[in-house]
Amino acid sequence: MTPWVKRILFANVAMYLLILASPAVGNVLMFVPALLPTRPWTVVTYMFLHAGLWHIGFNMLALYFFGPAVETRLGGRNFVGLYLSSGIMGAVLSIPFTPHAAIVGASGAVFGVMLAFARYWPRQRIYIWGVLPIEARWMVILMTAFSLWAGFGGAQSGVAHFAHLGGFLGGFLYLKWMDWRSPARRFKQKAQVVPPPPRDPDQALERWKRIRREDIHPVNRDEVDRLLDKISREGVKSLTPDERALLERFAGR
Repeated sequence: MTPWVKRILFANVAMYLLILASPAVGNVLMFVPALLPTRPWTVVTYMFLHAGLWHIGFNMLALYFFGPAVETRLGGRNFVGLYLSSGIMGAVLSIPFTPHAAIVGASGAVFGVMLAFARYWPRQRIYIWGVLPIEARWMVILMTAFSLWAGFGGAQSGVAHFAHLGGFLGGFLYLKWMDWRSPARRFKQKAQVVPPPPRDPDQALERWKRIRREDIHPVNRDEVDRLLDKISREGVKSLTPDERALLERFAGR
């Protein structure tokens, strides 16, 4: 088990035992959307509370199965960010739909972890109840569809379906944010060829004709000749942005 999965499991079990000993503490830590202005801390604390043994058992079992692989892939800091972002979004999405409900549970946070698992290992088979096989991607899709159906009146079970949907949404947004700030994306942007600004076709052609072929590699020399022949046949406008960029690069030497 990875470090943060272990810590989160321990925190949830410890809180569960604390609430069993002092139920009044749970009233202060549970999330009630209508009371958010006076109890802002509950958007975080609610995800460490559970309504019963089955509730905490399901959430912690899911965290135990999916969490280590995701934490190993993302690293500890991003794993915690994913977990908390998913849980907080679960609370936020509950505000307009269930403003007076008392919401507890790590389900939103765990659903974000499950989404991350399905994203990185979409075809990994999951065995529901240890018997029914389903690929991770289909499991998330079906759980989303069920939560939408149940949340909008399909089932009145007291389950915080919008917190589940918020967990998926929070996980999705956090992973997108990770992609946006990743070094790989920035490197790819820098490596992309930026088309040169539009030039007068005649002036550009004169510049390209003055390219010193003896100063460039034979492979590039052949490509320059090919492009100049293309211009002779079809005109400057026939060049693609990448072809113009190549000629500009050699003309600027």
